[in-house]
Amino acid sequence: MAERAGVALTGSERLPELVGLALRENRKRAHLLVSTVLGKHVPQRPAVVHGAGLELGRRVRELLASLPEESADRAVVLGYAETATGLGHSVADGLDAPYLHSTRRPVPGLTPVGGFEEEHSHATSHLLLPADPGLLAGDGPLVLVDDEFSTGTTVLNTIRELHANHPRQHYVVVALVDLRGPADRRRLADTAAELGVRLDLVALADGGVELPADVLDRAERLIAEAGPAPEPPAAPAAPLVRVDLDWPAGLPDGGRHGFTREHRARLEAALPGLAEQLAAAVDAGDGDGDGRVLVLGFEELMYAPLRLADALAERLPGGTDRVHYSTTTRSPVLAVDDPGYAIRTRLAFPAHDDPADDSSRERYAYNVAPGTDPARRFGTVVLVVDDTADTPALHEGERALLGQLRRVTDRVVLAVLPSHRPTAPAGPAAPARPLYGPEFSSYRADEVAWLLKDLTGVDLEAPTEEREEAVQSGGAHYAESLPVEYQPSPEYQELFHQALRVSARRIALAVGTVAETLLRERGPGLVLASLARAGTPVGILIRRWLAAGHGLDAPHYAVSIVRGRGIDPAALRYLDAHHRAADVVFVDGWTGKGAITRELAEALAGTGFDPDLAVLADPGRCVRTFGTRDDFLIPSACLNSTVSGLVSRTVLRSDLIGPDDFHGAKHYTELAGADVSGAFLDTVADHFADVRAEALAAADRFLAPEHTEERAPDWAGWAAVERISTEYGIDSVNLVKPGVGETTRVMLRRVPWRVLARRGAGADLDHVRLLAAQRGVPVEEVDDLPYSCVGLIHPRYTRGATGASGTAVLTKES
Repeated sequence: MAERAGVALTGSERLPELVGLALRENRKRAHLLVSTVLGKHVPQRPAVVHGAGLELGRRVRELLASLPEESADRAVVLGYAETATGLGHSVADGLDAPYLHSTRRPVPGLTPVGGFEEEHSHATSHLLLPADPGLLAGDGPLVLVDDEFSTGTTVLNTIRELHANHPRQHYVVVALVDLRGPADRRRLADTAAELGVRLDLVALADGGVELPADVLDRAERLIAEAGPAPEPPAAPAAPLVRVDLDWPAGLPDGGRHGFTREHRARLEAALPGLAEQLAAAVDAGDGDGDGRVLVLGFEELMYAPLRLADALAERLPGGTDRVHYSTTTRSPVLAVDDPGYAIRTRLAFPAHDDPADDSSRERYAYNVAPGTDPARRFGTVVLVVDDTADTPALHEGERALLGQLRRVTDRVVLAVLPSHRPTAPAGPAAPARPLYGPEFSSYRADEVAWLLKDLTGVDLEAPTEEREEAVQSGGAHYAESLPVEYQPSPEYQELFHQALRVSARRIALAVGTVAETLLRERGPGLVLASLARAGTPVGILIRRWLAAGHGLDAPHYAVSIVRGRGIDPAALRYLDAHHRAADVVFVDGWTGKGAITRELAEALAGTGFDPDLAVLADPGRCVRTFGTRDDFLIPSACLNSTVSGLVSRTVLRSDLIGPDDFHGAKHYTELAGADVSGAFLDTVADHFADVRAEALAAADRFLAPEHTEERAPDWAGWAAVERISTEYGIDSVNLVKPGVGETTRVMLRRVPWRVLARRGAGADLDHVRLLAAQRGVPVEEVDDLPYSCVGLIHPRYTRGATGASGTAVLTKES
């Protein structure tokens, strides 16, 4: 590594005893620190591996004992998958503390209490899935264990994530080696100061890694020159023996879902008997081998194989020197069969546990095959896996792991442990977490946090006519399914772009007026909560106005409200936990008759949140914070998900949404080619500078005492809807949808009966007339209408009430 790649280690005297160097097959980071005491890539005596963790645990205990008002009894240890799961568990042993490690294996029905990214890793995403969500909720010291610190980024990601939900005063970061540079050391200290916490660091050795500027290019050349790792020579398949260990019922196989002090006591009591079972299988098959035994664990399953190996070493004659331990891994590393290199041999095999994240990837076992050195050969390999990984892919095929092991040793012993599968806890569930783009929605992650549950994989769409009949018959609520997304014709898409060109400045002025009014009345600590999905583009525009004009970085969330069911209570709990309720402003695009305004006021009564809804257009005259009361076309009403970040309308159904879940929605990634969400935002925002002076003047006028009465709602829209409902013999005001935006929704999502258009209404209704013509819906010109138009849903709808084409049949019903 030093001669060919220019990579070298510098630091304390103990550093070379703990780590070596190798090359990753990973363009994110060229080098790999290969620990000699971790038991991952280099087989090592199990007492050495467990002892390194115990030593670190004892050091943490001594640290905590030296601090006033601190106690090791309140500590919890968190390890990192996959490399440090066994090390973290050993640290917890030394500290005698409960233990949890992150995992890349999701469990259906078990909600993560957190997650984070490990940017340089081969597989980056980590989940935290404790069977008891309260495991990480205490206020004692949290001990985070990784095998090495190179930058500290992973630790920072974790601390920020956990501190947001369960703040505590003390974090202890533990590793075998600390190789951070000065800048990364300062970053960790700055984060501790920012969060107002104590952060200690414990390591067995420290130092640094010297890397040339072109290290990635050098590594790529060396990997290409080395070529593929040599295959083990052909050999007869060694015998395979399966051992059914008497693993205690209910004892977790590791810390994936939590490991308590009680679990530790049960394992210690069971280890002697388990080791006897393994010893009988190993001694019976020593044969012509040299007597060396390798206990090989499996990825995150490191701790149980380690403890079995340690106990086995105590049972076998000469076991202290005979028994070694290591595990398989996901990390692709270059193997070079040279005594001066850490990774001498490599076995590559397909993943055999049906992983949810990357089932197509290879897995690896390093330094298991002897290579060119017969002294490195293991006479017996004991493979320990959990039952999730005991699949045909483990057994069948030339490249299967068991087949390859049987070519490089004299005997293979397979021990399968029961994988611990916790059920969802009966107590309080883990808090739901926001969704962000681009994974959910086409909006940038900094534009909006969606307080929604991702239902993208769920089949929720139903034909419009079928949904309408179910809703009107009382057989279903409109929020229990989704309409099939309307795919606009080229002619209709052109209407959208034409409307946007005409109204962009007018929308920008309304955005600025609302933003400036809110800023004056609420102050700079605004938190925006837009009503998904129509309100979300408006929330983003208000956020952009505040950033451009005032340098404010206002948090923005999208939340669901459902007529007749109220606002999402889980979303309210999230907002209340992360912000002052008084700072939260609820935002929507426009008002119709005011049903959602009333729904919001009722839902927020007694909560501490302000029920005043802020909208761009208030033709219903039912809110006091608005940009205009004109009923004009806001072009985002012309389309569905393709102007709303590719997100569906929200869903609330008891079989999909639990009491602690956010309401749900889908992300229509397949519609990305038609997405105009960003174009809508950018086109409106381009007019901000032009309308700034007018917006400031409008906000000043709204806030002047003499205009207080002008802002007061008079609910004229609701009165008009009741009049129309009576005149047209419609039993429910919910079937009368006033205003351009609501009429558009009727045409796109419901079964329309007719459209009432104010006589003389102009281009604002071009898209409504086009949709009406396409669906065979009559448009009636009427006088004395406070809105530009009103959409009427078919008041006696059954599927027999439409023609064969699905268009409405014109009948006067009374």
